[in-house]
Amino acid sequence: MSRPYYIAGNWKMHKTRAEAAELARALVEGLKDGKHRYLVAPGFTLIETVAPILKGTNIRLGAQNCAPEEQGAHTGEVSVLQLKELGVQTIILGHSERRHVYSEDDALINRKVKLALAHGFEVILCVGEQLHEREGGIAEGICEGQTTKGLDGVAPGDLERVVIAYEPVWAIGTGKTATPEDADAIHASIRRVVGKLYGEAAGERMIIQYGGSVKGDNAARLMAKANIDGALVGGASLKAETFAPIAKFA
Repeated sequence: MSRPYYIAGNWKMHKTRAEAAELARALVEGLKDGKHRYLVAPGFTLIETVAPILKGTNIRLGAQNCAPEEQGAHTGEVSVLQLKELGVQTIILGHSERRHVYSEDDALINRKVKLALAHGFEVILCVGEQLHEREGGIAEGICEGQTTKGLDGVAPGDLERVVIAYEPVWAIGTGKTATPEDADAIHASIRRVVGKLYGEAAGERMIIQYGGSVKGDNAARLMAKANIDGALVGGASLKAETFAPIAKFA
């Protein structure tokens, strides 16, 4: 089954408004003839600056997180209602930094997933194992559990707005990359999990991105694998000259 490649850039906690605008304009120009699906997720304070630059282009506007509640006394949080007003189309949830630095568990991530889907957003659900889990031979089980719990209660009709990103935590920002074969094996496992939950056809349709030190010189090898449908890119998304070669991989 042919699935569209989907390349997303997570800017994390980088860029001033002026720098974000400059990068967004460079990406709009550099990717205007790109053949794949694209997204960038700026920090919350940058979204309003970047939104009008991306509007009407082939690059979707993403956010890096959201609160598990629509509104209320949640100091320091950002609501799906606020993100929708700014034109955000996609929300990244369960990123490894949210899980392991900020202690978000599967139940909290699942609440966010269902809330975002209820408000019409596309969701990128991140899953992935830590180094000791990889070395202990339980990487597939960890990813299966995070996928199953992350999708708990998601209606079949909403699944078409879910993308899964596999991020081996040990390969994020370290320069280490899972081999294309290792990554593809986990992607295939995640696809089987989705197939068990929603039917084989749904598993085949699911877009599964790889995230973990993706660069211009390894993107094509990763994308050549049968179950890898794109990339969730961190550091290399912060410059047009490093993101464009990934986004337009040959």
